Amino acid sequence: MEKLLQVNNLKKHFHLGHGEVLKAVDGVSFHINKGETFGIVGESGCGKSTAGRTIIGLYDRTEGEVLYNGKNIHSLNSKDRFAFHKQMQMIFQDPYASLNPRSTVSEIISEPMEVHGLYPNKKDRLKRVYQLLEDVGLNKDHANRYPHEFSGGQRQRIGIARALALEPQFIIADEPISALDVSIQAQVVNLLKRLQQEKGLTYLFIAHDLSMVKQFSDRIGVMYLGNLVELTASKELYKNPLHPYTQALLSAIPIPDPDIEDKRERIILTGELPSPINPPSGCVFRTRCSMAMEICATEKPNWQEIDAGHFVSCHLYNNNKTGGHDYSQVAVTI
Repeated sequence: MEKLLQVNNLKKHFHLGHGEVLKAVDGVSFHINKGETFGIVGESGCGKSTAGRTIIGLYDRTEGEVLYNGKNIHSLNSKDRFAFHKQMQMIFQDPYASLNPRSTVSEIISEPMEVHGLYPNKKDRLKRVYQLLEDVGLNKDHANRYPHEFSGGQRQRIGIARALALEPQFIIADEPISALDVSIQAQVVNLLKRLQQEKGLTYLFIAHDLSMVKQFSDRIGVMYLGNLVELTASKELYKNPLHPYTQALLSAIPIPDPDIEDKRERIILTGELPSPINPPSGCVFRTRCSMAMEICATEKPNWQEIDAGHFVSCHLYNNNKTGGHDYSQVAVTI
């Protein structure tokens, strides 16, 4: 498959003063194939949103590189970066905060077109706005209204229409459904799926809801404290989770069958999420892991491929494709 995006050892550190450094993203590597949906999941504060914003260039990277169609995004000059933003757009978590309350829907959606010189004729630009509104399930009567006149789900549809205004190839969706009611979440996800099929879009889908990510993503990367701890195909992750953190997250997803739910063992993580300002030595997950060993405190586990396309960072699998440990007692049944 053709790689559209390649992320190599990406780091984003924030210097807070007094010698303190917050390591929001600390050496993340993955790629996204053209036309697929790559999901990133993890608890709040794990760095997944920061990773997305650094990839698109809202944050300057501390280290590493992001290649889009083979070109390093962070090395582009101002002219080339301006052109690049036509190809990559972002959908934000809070649709109300990301929309200008003083602008009409038509002005919000048409602004990127004006900035990039698309549809210079006002009548053609308005026609494009009407088309985008229809694409996301709204109608042209909504064009002259203001964001406060819409529900949360409708505002997110407006945000999606704005992201599509420049006809991008790649969209970063930063928790686009977390602020919405459960009944609306499925509608927005179905909309994103339909738009992907119709327009050949590629998505980086950032979320903390594992059950929703499973339905939407082709492959999933699990993040913890600025690090990727596991990456594989969506079905494989739910069928055969390897990392103790992934297993704990999956065990928290309720199953609608009461008989299975009653028999299933819940994996409870103990302790608080460590601070990214002062992360644990060795394996960053060791302070909450019931299977931690002595080596976990001193050495950071390697990022290794256990099976085809299934990567994990855990000392339980030290360069041993069979893992070297019996995990059957804690495996999660999904």
